[in-house]
Amino acid sequence: MLKVENQDLFKEVMGNYPTGVTIVTATNEEGTPIGLTVNSFASVSLDPLMVLWSIDHGVSTLHDFVNGGKFAIHILAGEQQELCRTFASKGVDRFSQCSWEISENELPIIEDTFAVLECETFKVVEAGDHTILIGNVKAISKNDKEPMLYHRRRFASIPAEFYEVK
Repeated sequence: MLKVENQDLFKEVMGNYPTGVTIVTATNEEGTPIGLTVNSFASVSLDPLMVLWSIDHGVSTLHDFVNGGKFAIHILAGEQQELCRTFASKGVDRFSQCSWEISENELPIIEDTFAVLECETFKVVEAGDHTILIGNVKAISKNDKEPMLYHRRRFASIPAEFYEVK
């Protein structure tokens, strides 16, 4: 097996892999909303509906997400680049920068995203310098918007011509 030690090359390769962008939210033990920008998100299963995302061990809210039992994944709309940056920043009152409300599942839900998946934690897996959270999807909502795309450290909407049938 080929051993890879080059983190810079790995980052370059992964940065050239286009992904969507999400914000994951939950509440801490005091009931205060918490959230962060995440692009390590994927579907896992259709039966039952399951998704996963990962969180760096250095994130201050790691304990809250791992032990909270539930989380909401917001797939961002193309025009939400500033919101994405806000939830990726440190030392900012993130929720004061957006419209949000608490859902029936007692999760903080950011308004006007492309979609939201409200999840109950199914399994937590340690993996290197990250923890992977796998969740059972309990509720889904979707707005009539275009999703955000992240590629080469830039954010954009998917161009309309991408959808045109030739």
